[in-house]
Amino acid sequence: MSLADRLGTKARKLKSHVHALYRGMHDPRVPWYVKALTLLVIAYVVSPIDIIPDFIPVIGLLDEVILVPLALSLIVRLMPQEVMQDYQSGEYLVESRGLKITGALVVLLVWLGLIWLGYVWWRS
Repeated sequence: MSLADRLGTKARKLKSHVHALYRGMHDPRVPWYVKALTLLVIAYVVSPIDIIPDFIPVIGLLDEVILVPLALSLIVRLMPQEVMQDYQSGEYLVESRGLKITGALVVLLVWLGLIWLGYVWWRS
């Protein structure tokens, strides 16, 4: 198995854990430090301030490509196994389709709002 195949497999596995991590954030069985680390990772991803600025070609995006997956794998390891197993079962994944549609609609509405604001600003 090549390095690209192994990385792809790990990325798909990590992606499947993200929903369980989201659901686990509201579970009282999850320790406070796991919740705090998860919030720090989310804040880092959303924040415009990076360790390596994004405007530096190629290298600027490497911190998100390397640091975020490493932090998420650490969070998965720190998360209690019974919580991960509970939230990876099929009964919780049924809701994810509605969540995806809702998320897509929110992003679409934000973009439409930004386009409308740009149009209004341009016309004035």
